[in-house]
Amino acid sequence: MEPLVELFRQHLESERRASPHTVRAYLADIEEFFAHVRARRNGAGSQTPVRAEELGAIACRSYLASLHGKNDPASVGRKLSSLKTCFRLLVRRKLMPSSPVGALRGPKRAYHLPAFLGKEEASRLLQPAPARAHTAFECARDQTLLEILYGSGLRISEACNLDLGDVVPDGGGAQVKVRQGKGGKDRIVPAGAKAWRALGAYLPLRASLLAEILARGRPAAVEALFLSRRGRRMGDREARRKLDRRERETAVKRVSPHALRHSFATHLLGEGADLRSIQEMLGHASLRTTQRYAQVDIDHLMRVYDRAHPRATLRTR
Repeated sequence: MEPLVELFRQHLESERRASPHTVRAYLADIEEFFAHVRARRNGAGSQTPVRAEELGAIACRSYLASLHGKNDPASVGRKLSSLKTCFRLLVRRKLMPSSPVGALRGPKRAYHLPAFLGKEEASRLLQPAPARAHTAFECARDQTLLEILYGSGLRISEACNLDLGDVVPDGGGAQVKVRQGKGGKDRIVPAGAKAWRALGAYLPLRASLLAEILARGRPAAVEALFLSRRGRRMGDREARRKLDRRERETAVKRVSPHALRHSFATHLLGEGADLRSIQEMLGHASLRTTQRYAQVDIDHLMRVYDRAHPRATLRTR
């Protein structure tokens, strides 16, 4: 790894305490930029480390120009953000006099409403799957995973990182403690009675699987809530495959795990929850991020209008 890239990596991990996903994405952007600088210098095969004095405005603009047509606006904006973060570090370490991209603005992003399931679709998706092709452990685990994803609005990575003690009873439902969510923030989110009942059916089967694995002398992630059949912590990709399989079994439209989080927020808003409460449950740093759900639920707005406006219930003769 180049000295400047290694310096940037240490800054992200030690000073900013960024998540592994953020570190990986930012380093990939910077390494791509450095490869572009080397190629401009003396051909694509050059492996000589890049010096700070080579990272001028011309190199930066050439790199950003090369991205257009091959990347969507969101990707270009993220790569520009990576450059700005790196150059701020180099300026602070007095390796550069100023940032060559400090005054640049990212491309305008196309606005997309978040994808989500309707209430009927979500209910169909969460119907317990037939156990014909799966073991009882897999059926119970997948049901619990989907109930928590939809019932608490967790990100897929947050659900996979749950430990056994992170879900505790609370009245008729449960509380889910999210540790080190996006931005390194902890939060506590409620989960419904169905999620708690699904967990109650899953935990004895989980305990039996662990006992069998440990009896064979094999290692297991005893603290993880969601386990693979081999006793390892379930990863993001495996969890996505479980959702894909359930979508095929229930004939629900194909959506990403994040769509369950969008469905959670949209359905809460439609039933009268306030944006501030939804923001807290989703773990958004800014209310502006949560406000996009207000544009999704037009049905809720129409109900408010029908209930509140004096002319709403009048019918034309």
